[in-house]
Amino acid sequence: METQIKTWFITGASQGLGLVLAKQLLNEGYNVVATGRNLESLKAAMDTSSEQFLPLQVDLVNEADVKSGVAAAIAKFKRIDFLVNNAGYGLMGGIEESSNIEVQANFDVNVFGLLNVTRAVLAHMRAAKSGHIFNLSSVFGLIAGAGWGIYCATKFAVEGLSEALAQEVKPFNINVTIIEPGYFRTNFLTGGSIVTPKQPISDYTVIEENKHKHEQEISGSQIGDPQKAAEVMINTSKLENPPLRLLLGSDAVQFANYKVELLQAGIQDNLEVSLSTDF
Repeated sequence: METQIKTWFITGASQGLGLVLAKQLLNEGYNVVATGRNLESLKAAMDTSSEQFLPLQVDLVNEADVKSGVAAAIAKFKRIDFLVNNAGYGLMGGIEESSNIEVQANFDVNVFGLLNVTRAVLAHMRAAKSGHIFNLSSVFGLIAGAGWGIYCATKFAVEGLSEALAQEVKPFNINVTIIEPGYFRTNFLTGGSIVTPKQPISDYTVIEENKHKHEQEISGSQIGDPQKAAEVMINTSKLENPPLRLLLGSDAVQFANYKVELLQAGIQDNLEVSLSTDF
């Protein structure tokens, strides 16, 4: 019996890890539905006329637009086996510097956009009693630093909702994996995926230095290989029992271990006080 070709639905596929993953999947013979903010940019980036590729311009913040995109994917390929919630961007600036509008916009894409797509796709996965959702978080969904508070808050939200989602959809044979990359050598820091507050405050000199470091020193020298990340995600999709969390990169492991050490030290240092509040 002929095995049905699996279909992947990837958001934010016009650049970065999403683009690398989409191209690799097509090379391996999968069906790929790729979304982006601009259809022509997405088509140009993918540069393919394959019948197994469906490019879609989707506004992730618009729930009706998302449902239309998912419906188009189902109409063409009949099912969605894997969802990769990859779209997102970073707001690099201090908490005080970041306006309500800027913060809301970051949450709209990184969190509410992810939720819109997840809800729309889940209806089909649940009916099929099969599926795997990859939510792109970050190691900074586990630990936060000055200048990245808002971005990290969006990724902390992704971590929490994904952990709950994994438990909710397990009875339907649907898996959830949270991808937690460190710094990967994509254009994330230079390709319009980072914005800064429109009204910076000069007193925050450390944050300004951090911005400069990311723009001038880290960009282009990131340790992570996006091609290897894509291969890991594809291999993970084939596992019978995939992990809930998957750190990518030696720097991600280092940051995560540091957070674990901080938590353990904090628990022990305050254990007597913590236990004292019981009846």
